[in-house]
Amino acid sequence: MPSRQALVRRPGPRIAEGLVTHIDRQPVDPARALHQWERYVRTLRDHGWRTTEVAPADDCPDAVFIEDTMVVFRDVALIARPGADPRRPEIPAARAAAEALGCSVEEVRAPGTLDGGDVLKVGDTVYVGRGGRTNAEGVCQLRAAFEPLGARVVAVPISRVLHLKSAVTALPDGTVIGYPPLVEDPAVFPAFRPVPEEAGAHVVLLGGEALLMAASAPRTAELLDGLGYRTVLVDIGEFEKLEGCVTCLSVRLRELSG
Repeated sequence: MPSRQALVRRPGPRIAEGLVTHIDRQPVDPARALHQWERYVRTLRDHGWRTTEVAPADDCPDAVFIEDTMVVFRDVALIARPGADPRRPEIPAARAAAEALGCSVEEVRAPGTLDGGDVLKVGDTVYVGRGGRTNAEGVCQLRAAFEPLGARVVAVPISRVLHLKSAVTALPDGTVIGYPPLVEDPAVFPAFRPVPEEAGAHVVLLGGEALLMAASAPRTAELLDGLGYRTVLVDIGEFEKLEGCVTCLSVRLRELSG
């Protein structure tokens, strides 16, 4: 990895009001959420990641889910246009942070919508979930931004989850993992491995064979450890009440020069 930079944003005072779409609302403890977020960020740092804290957006309950604000391919940051109107004020500070790290910045424009959580990068293939927060025009604009850089963009219809990466992520060898009841067409992916827990579908590649995962997926962690990976578990239970997962809480930038 030429770089290990991560953007993060601490949970704000209104986090308990965050949007929920596919699950029933549960009470969220803001103090516990902050503690869990601090542990998450510390885990990134412990594994060699430099973290940049994006300026808070305290009027936006979902602002901690910073991944949705952009998609980065090579050194280009495509700034999102969230599919949920209340999330759009989250964008300016995230854009400023990407510019400060030296990214070349483009942006999704109306009528396009795109959430970063709908985008899964596997090598040069960029899978984009369409059907929830990301629309067809958003997919087209992402294709226009990244195909000239060598990306192969594949649209994936979704209806059972909030974002594509609520259903699937990928291991370091490119195998896509997912919880079968939430994956509409596993055949979209050249290599697919089912996992036994919904939260087990979400991994962050920390470097080498280390995988950051939610503590709520112990059986999946055991499965992946048995495949030779080293799972690092964190409790993100307060964020899971808001349809969040380990990928949502940071933007990982791996290909920045300098």
